[in-house]
Amino acid sequence: MSHPSTPRPTTPQAPLPAGRLRLVILAMSLGAFAIGTTEFASMGLLPQIARDLEVSIPQAGMLITLYALGVVIGAPLVTIAAVRLPRARLLMLLIALIGVGNLLSAMAPDFTILAAARFVSGLPHGAFFGVASLVAARLSPPGQRARSVSLVMLGLTIATMLGVPASTAFGQIVGWRSAYIIVVLVAAVSTLAIWRLVPEPENGGVTGSIRGELRALRRAQVWFALGIGSIGFGGMFAVYSYIGEIVPGLMGLGERAVPVALFVFGVGMTAGNILAGRLADRSIYGTIFLGLTGMALSLAIFALVAQNAIAGMVLLLAVAVTSQLMGPSLQLFLLDASPDAPSLAAALHHSALNIGNSLGAALGAAVLAAGWGLAAPSWTGVVLAVLGLGIAGWSFAIHRRQQARAAHAAAQESPAEVPAAC
Repeated sequence: MSHPSTPRPTTPQAPLPAGRLRLVILAMSLGAFAIGTTEFASMGLLPQIARDLEVSIPQAGMLITLYALGVVIGAPLVTIAAVRLPRARLLMLLIALIGVGNLLSAMAPDFTILAAARFVSGLPHGAFFGVASLVAARLSPPGQRARSVSLVMLGLTIATMLGVPASTAFGQIVGWRSAYIIVVLVAAVSTLAIWRLVPEPENGGVTGSIRGELRALRRAQVWFALGIGSIGFGGMFAVYSYIGEIVPGLMGLGERAVPVALFVFGVGMTAGNILAGRLADRSIYGTIFLGLTGMALSLAIFALVAQNAIAGMVLLLAVAVTSQLMGPSLQLFLLDASPDAPSLAAALHHSALNIGNSLGAALGAAVLAAGWGLAAPSWTGVVLAVLGLGIAGWSFAIHRRQQARAAHAAAQESPAEVPAAC
């Protein structure tokens, strides 16, 4: 399966032997697994965290918001600030910082310290994925670059299927701090593996300049992509962030069913990513429209039928599948909009999704705090998905006008070739 964020090297790079390349990818995939686990594990453990630190569920939900804000702020800033640092060395530093942030989370004596630790944990998130994609692509044979990048990202997908449910279940039994300790251990193994296994690409893997990367911010369609991701994608997080409360409180299942719901969601996310990779190759806008429309409908139906446990689980699966249709699609969208700044485009992709994470969690907390009930986050998600659909429609209209102008200009320059140009 190809991955849309595959960067193209600017200088020839001798590919690694197949066996060595697999070890390099495994080292970086472990980092992706650690990041995916720490990003989502808090959501299933909010009730335990809230009870232990004596805060409300909406207050505890701010931990999710702060982590996402760390990603949003850290992804572009770290990418730009470290644009000339050797890539493999930077990878090791980034995943080590993930470990430090989670160690602080596990040791936090009160909610304020835990909140600060979650923010710190999010800072390296987007930059790690952007740099790992670049390194995987540059160390691979020309015909396998996209596959290598997708295998790195597989760590994140596996985390949603296995790491998050397992750490949630372990956290319910042993205590919520143990979930962060698991991430610390995986991050430590990944740091050591990257140090021992990942070589520096030629010229340290450095391919760009700060000025060159910042060109991406001049393009209107880049901002449209960020808007679609940060608002539309927030619809899913309005529900997913509070799944630890929704499963027992709305669906009528016990807390021990929360890991099962997380596993179902992870399966849906994996299926959605695979499906999106195929659909987006045919139509980026079509896949985005399908994802947002499907997510809005799935969330609305979930709010209506979630009290039936079986129907609720089926609809959670549908929400996960439809929401993930936007991931690869928006990645392709950003890279098409900014082909000469791939590093920043990759980082901005994760910024947009985590703005959605932050926005969805914050609005979900707000409607819960207002006393509107456990179905209210689902209706909030519907509103966000519809708003994202509106932004996508606006972007598409501008895109079609730009295409029409380009076709008209080509027709004026080469009248004889009008049919071919159109």
